[in-house]
Amino acid sequence: MARLDEETGVKTEYQDNPLDRLFIWFFAKKMAKVAGSESELAGYAGLVDLSVQIMRGRSAQEQQEALATVLRSLIPGYVLWGIRTLFDPTQRILEWNAWFASRMFTWLVGPCDLKEVEVVGDNDRLRTQRSGIHIQKCRYLEQSGCVGMCVNMCKLPTQDFFAREFGFPLTLTPNFEDMSCEMVFGHPAPPIEEESLYHQPCLVGDCTIAQPKAPVCPQVRKC
Repeated sequence: MARLDEETGVKTEYQDNPLDRLFIWFFAKKMAKVAGSESELAGYAGLVDLSVQIMRGRSAQEQQEALATVLRSLIPGYVLWGIRTLFDPTQRILEWNAWFASRMFTWLVGPCDLKEVEVVGDNDRLRTQRSGIHIQKCRYLEQSGCVGMCVNMCKLPTQDFFAREFGFPLTLTPNFEDMSCEMVFGHPAPPIEEESLYHQPCLVGDCTIAQPKAPVCPQVRKC
């Protein structure tokens, strides 16, 4: 269920080390609890399969809430409270958070690069800071090939989780052409209706639940 490289025709291969496999197993366990069943597939394929299970029979909002439950289960509530209480989203904190995320979550999204971005700072003035992350080719999106899964099981709940639980504004902008993604800590996410992905059709040929005749991915608009 992986997207083929448009130039070579070969899907991206990942050599997960023992720590990567541990993180994947732990995350899959949390997802299985929400899904209410285990996956018969191992490793990262099992994690994607569990995402599909969670999507089945759930509205877009319910899918997002399910993933939010998974994310909250990863970090103790008192830790989240402490971060919200003790750390304001200053430039230094946002840059540190981007650095941490770019190194800790490569097992989930693939190789990342830190980058400088412009965000609105104090007194509504633009400032340049190194709190952006360029995901070269998102592993989750590539393996699933699903627009709805990207939006409802990653983008929206992740943005909301960081904003609500950490107090850090975050915007994720996936590119469905090359499977890359831009993350900007310090930039509040706009309403999804104002983003181009709200009009994104299914990735026919990549997604196992694609609806070729639908003008936009039905999972994104699924109430």
